[in-house]
This record gives sequence, structure tokens and C-alpha cells, in this order.
Amino acid sequence: MKQAEVYMHDQLAGILSENSSGYQFAYSPDYLTAKNAEPVSLTLPLRDRPWQSQVLFPFFDGLIPEGWLLEVAQKTWKIDRRDRMSLLLATCKDCIGAVSIVALAKDSEDE
Repeated sequence: MKQAEVYMHDQLAGILSENSSGYQFAYSPDYLTAKNAEPVSLTLPLRDRPWQSQVLFPFFDGLIPEGWLLEVAQKTWKIDRRDRMSLLLATCKDCIGAVSIVALAKDSEDE
């Protein structure tokens, strides 16, 4: 399983996970109760239940670089273009905008 912490304005907003059945994004309970909490995307409104998808959520997929920058990332880290979660983890720690993606230290291939 691949997992990442999702930060909104440097505050932990939730956890994004990929496993054999797809993707899940869950807001942190602490984030949901914060008075300044805002959704990471209009397509992922605040809620206490996890969001599920068979493909990487379009918002997160849109953070991955395109064009020549994507090619550089693929060659540098030897990541397949179809491995969207690995590309997200490798390239979006310090991306433009309010959201940052940080790989969790423990990353296993198990569910």
C-alpha cells in the first residue's frame, strides 16, 4: 500500500492511500474539527467518511506535472507514467498552491 499525508496550508488535512482495490482519501478528524478547515478540493468536500475511487482522484492527478517536467521526473526517479501515485509522491511535496503531498515513511506493497 502506498500512502501520503495531504497538507492544506501546512496543516495535515488527511491521508491518501492506494491499494489493490483503488484509492481512498480520508480527512483527519483533527482537521475536520479545526475552525479554519477547508476542503482540499471542491470535488472532495469535508466529511468524516473516506472518499473512495478506482482511479486516482482527478484533483490529485492534476497536481502531477505534465510535458517536459513529467518526462524529467519519470527519467530521474524511473517511474512509469501510469503509476500515478508514485509520480504524485515523487513530485508533489512542494507543488504550487495550498496543497502538499508527503509520502508516509512506511510504504509497503501489502493491502
